[in-house]
Amino acid sequence: MAAVNAAEPSGKDNATCADAHLPPVAASTTSSFLFTALVQLRFQPIADPGPPPDGGIIAWSQVLGAHFTVCNTWGYITTFGMFQSYYERTLPQSASTISWIGSAQVFLLFFIGTFSGRAADAGFFRPIWTVGAVLNLVGIFMTSVCDQFWQLFLAQGLCMGLGCGLMFCPVLSLMPTYFARHRSLAVGLAATGSAVGGLIFPAVVERLLPRIGFSWTIRTLGLLTLAMLAPSFILLKQRIPPRKSSRLVEWNAFQEPAYFAFALGMFFNFWGLYIAFFYITSFARQVISLSQTSSINLLLIMNGVGIFARTVPNFLADRFTGPVNLLIPSTLLSSVLLLCWISVTTEPSLYAFVVFYGTFSAAVQSLFPATLASLSPDMEKIGVRMGMVLSIVGFAALTGSPIAGVLVSRGNGGYLYAQIFAGVSMFIGTGMLVIARGFKAGFKMKVKV
Repeated sequence: MAAVNAAEPSGKDNATCADAHLPPVAASTTSSFLFTALVQLRFQPIADPGPPPDGGIIAWSQVLGAHFTVCNTWGYITTFGMFQSYYERTLPQSASTISWIGSAQVFLLFFIGTFSGRAADAGFFRPIWTVGAVLNLVGIFMTSVCDQFWQLFLAQGLCMGLGCGLMFCPVLSLMPTYFARHRSLAVGLAATGSAVGGLIFPAVVERLLPRIGFSWTIRTLGLLTLAMLAPSFILLKQRIPPRKSSRLVEWNAFQEPAYFAFALGMFFNFWGLYIAFFYITSFARQVISLSQTSSINLLLIMNGVGIFARTVPNFLADRFTGPVNLLIPSTLLSSVLLLCWISVTTEPSLYAFVVFYGTFSAAVQSLFPATLASLSPDMEKIGVRMGMVLSIVGFAALTGSPIAGVLVSRGNGGYLYAQIFAGVSMFIGTGMLVIARGFKAGFKMKVKV
C-alpha cells in the first residue's frame, strides 16, 4: 500500500488512476487483510522466553484453558458408548459398522496431531485451534439434523474428529512449555477434562433425550461446547518462539530406542483401551439385562472415577516416581481387568469392573501425554514429537473398536473374543513400555523416570 500511495497522482488524474486500478487495489487490499489477520493470529516471536515459569496466573490459566478444550474433545469422544447404544436401536447397521463413527473420531483426534502439532511449533497455535473449534461445533450441530448412518459418519465422525484433532495436540504440547517441576501434574489436570466431559455429556443426554428428542439434545451439547471453548480461546497463549524450519515428521526420533518402543507400546495399549468405553452400555443391556438408564450410569461412573485417577498419579509422578514408572503398572492392571471382564455376569460384578477399569484406564490416559513429554527434551520440538506418537496411536484407535465389533458378531453376540483381544493387546503394550523404560533408564527399580 505504501508503494501505491507514493505513486499516487493528484487532482483529476488521481481519480482516473484510481478508477483504472480499482480491481487490482481491491484484490491487493483483500490479500493484505487476510495476511495481516493471519500474522496477528500467529504467535509473535519472543527472543528469549526464559525457563518455564512453573506456576503463576498465566501458567495455570493455560491448564484451565486446556482442561476446557480436552473436555470438549477427548471428553466428548470417550462418551461415544451412549451414542453407540442409541444408534444400535435406531439404525439398521451392525454394531461393528456403527462403531466406525466413534473410531473415526478417536483416530482423527490423534492422527491430526502430526500436522496440528507441527503447525503449533511453527507459531500457528491460535489459527489451528480456532479452525478446530469451528469444525467441532459445526460437526455437533450438523449431527443434530442427521438420521442416516452416512450422515452421522460425516458429521460426527469426520467433521468433529477433524476439529478435535486440530485442537487436542496443540493444547497438550502447550503444557510442558509452561511447567518443568510440575509438568506431569499440569498435563494431568488438563487431561482431567476428558473425565469431566465424560460426566457432563452422558448426564445431559440421559436427562434430555427422552424429553426433547435426539436433535435438540445434540444442539444442547453444542451450546455447552461453545460455552466452554469460548474461555479457552481467551486464555490459551503460546509461549515458545516458532521454529524457523523443520520437517513435518522428525524421523530421527524413531532412531531413539526409548521413543520407538514407547510409540509401539502405546499403539497396542490404545488398540484395546477404548473397547470397554464403547461397548460397556451394550454389554450391560444385552448380557446383564440392565435398563438404558442404568447402562448410561455405568458410563458416567467409568468416566467419573477418572477425575481423581487422572490427577493423583500425575501428582505422584512429579513428586516421587516419574510418569513412566506409574504408566507401566497402570497399563498392566488395565489389561488384567479387561481379561477379568470375561467373568462378569452379574450387576454387582459389572459395577466393580467399571469402577476399577475406569480408575486405571484413566491413569493410562493422563500419564500417556506426560510420559511423551518426558521423552521430548527439546521444547521447540514438543508439538511434532507428540503429534507423531498421537498419529500412530490414532491407527490403533481407528481399528480397535471395529475389530471388537466383528469379534462380537463372530461370537454370536457374545463378548468373549472382544474381551480377550482388548486384554491381550494392552498386555503386549505393557511389555513394550517396560522395554522403553529399559532403554531410557536401565532396569534399576529406584530410578525416577
